Amino acid sequence: MDISTVRAMIVGGASGMARATAERIAAGGGKVAILDRPGTEGAAVAAAIGGVFFECDVTDFAGTETVIAAAVEALGGLDAAVNTAGGGIGAKTIGRDGSPHDLDAFRQVVDLNLVGTFNLNRLQAFHMSKNEPNEDDERGVIINTASIAAFEGQIGQVAYGAAKAGIAGMSLTMARDLGSLGIRVNAIAPSLFDTGATKGLPDEFRAPLTKDAAFPKRMGHPDEYARLAVAIIENPMLNGGTIRLDGGQRFAPR
Repeated sequence: MDISTVRAMIVGGASGMARATAERIAAGGGKVAILDRPGTEGAAVAAAIGGVFFECDVTDFAGTETVIAAAVEALGGLDAAVNTAGGGIGAKTIGRDGSPHDLDAFRQVVDLNLVGTFNLNRLQAFHMSKNEPNEDDERGVIINTASIAAFEGQIGQVAYGAAKAGIAGMSLTMARDLGSLGIRVNAIAPSLFDTGATKGLPDEFRAPLTKDAAFPKRMGHPDEYARLAVAIIENPMLNGGTIRLDGGQRFAPR
């Protein structure tokens, strides 16, 4: 898929890895729609790259359908979708006070990360299915964001690890579902990246968090995610997998 002509939807694109992806696609000539929560810098980011912005709460499943339709109309179609919206909590299956994990809190994490991602995917794929196939018989590509916590979840990450494992687990099955339509599905599983809550950490707190990485022993840069996302968009043989982006890091139990 040619990045210079791609029509891309970036969910979570107001900041971090998704923002870097939106900027890289726009710099390559692609058209970009950024979807993110109200009150973010999404409108300013979109204006800076010549894109469009739509307010979207991915846990409002019905509202998300309306927003996606409007974004696709503004783009004139949809070729690529990059989805990064998510988050987690810290809670053990049995807490220090002896009480069980709150079930509603678990559901909220799964809804935000896994159900929200699947809802985006099913709607994005629907719009992509209307495209005329390109010279590779391809109609679209979906990129989701898992985490290395999907494979080595730490103590207190049971909800987040389960949700991200679900995202990784969808890749191949969904790719098979959509293969006859020429739509690819992949996930990226990052380690700790220099975004969000980690962005303001002083160096003395950063080093212990990445000491188990092989190389480089640092947090990832948002543009390193963006470069991988663009490579997935451009390479039609990348399909059905979850690619670790972690410098060889494996999370310890704590």
